Amino acid sequence: MRFFDPFDFMQPAIEAAEIMAEAQIVIGLRLAGMAGFWPMAKAENARMVSEKLQAGIDMGHAAMTASLAGASPSQLAMAVMAPMHRKTRSNAKRLQRKASGL
Repeated sequence: MRFFDPFDFMQPAIEAAEIMAEAQIVIGLRLAGMAGFWPMAKAENARMVSEKLQAGIDMGHAAMTASLAGASPSQLAMAVMAPMHRKTRSNAKRLQRKASGL
């Protein structure tokens, strides 16, 4: 058994900061689209609600898998945040492309 190292949570903290920044981008772009600054698909509103359920399921599955594999707390945090980070990153990229017209 190894001792607790406070730097073990440096990577999960950085990951959480990236997720928060990307989530703010997604929220801002969706709100601007709803306000009419650019055309937004009607399915975007339903998408933003339905993707939360799937992300929660994926995060629960990741937590269970990592726990059963004997992951450390920081490894568990990274495993749980991975599905959310993939979703926030893909949404941010997709909405930025739409907003810029590319």
